[in-house]
Amino acid sequence: MSDLTVSFVQLALQWHDPEANRTELGRRISGISVPTDLIVLPEMFTTGFTMEAPAVAETMDGPTIAWMRQWAAERDAVVTGSIVVREGDFYYNRLLWVRPDGTLSYYNKRHLFRMGGETAVYTPGSERLIEEWRGWRICPLVCYDLRFPVWSRNPAQEPYDLLIYVANWPAARRTAWMTLLRARAIENLAYTVGVNCVGVDGNSLVYTGDSALIDMRGEYLVEVGNQETCITRTLRRTDLDSFRERFAAFLDADAFELHDLALQPKPRS
Repeated sequence: MSDLTVSFVQLALQWHDPEANRTELGRRISGISVPTDLIVLPEMFTTGFTMEAPAVAETMDGPTIAWMRQWAAERDAVVTGSIVVREGDFYYNRLLWVRPDGTLSYYNKRHLFRMGGETAVYTPGSERLIEEWRGWRICPLVCYDLRFPVWSRNPAQEPYDLLIYVANWPAARRTAWMTLLRARAIENLAYTVGVNCVGVDGNSLVYTGDSALIDMRGEYLVEVGNQETCITRTLRRTDLDSFRERFAAFLDADAFELHDLALQPKPRS
């Protein structure tokens, strides 16, 4: 099977300014100098991590999805990241998976960050998303999901190959971010990418980035620190397959099932 080239953008997001963020992200995407298969953007990449959903939410036919479709087609790559979406009376922190042909899938963030007020505003998701793309199985998740290994667990029968976390993860908890990214890569025997932001948001929270690409051994392939940047790297399929063959820890994993995940949406005012 073929290798997979992944690009990700770490940026200082402009608070509640979708047009400015789309413009700068577009500039970064246009600067990717080699063909790429997948472009990963941070959590709430148009607004920053906001609880003011009524002021910034878009619909599924809004300008950001049109923008993602444009770049997916132009770069012949999937574009993914999360934005604030409204459906009826409900708000979602929704990760969008937009393909070059304009079709899309989405994942609603399951674990909402209650310490930041997210549970009071947004409706949680109930289903994981695992996408097939160019011979790879990919599981994209959102920020606080990183703290919950059961939700990230790699299925033994049809394992994913790449685990993604898009985030707005503050500097105050950067040790947890860096530690848990490596843990998720090791325990799931998968490449793992975490894409964060930098700078200071509208709530005066500081973000130091630390976006990273980690292999299935837990070794850093890329660690970018706190600068604004766009990174592109190619993931080697043979490296993943040969390591899993030599170290098949998933064959000894404990069997379990997840129950009670069918959540009833609750309207948010």
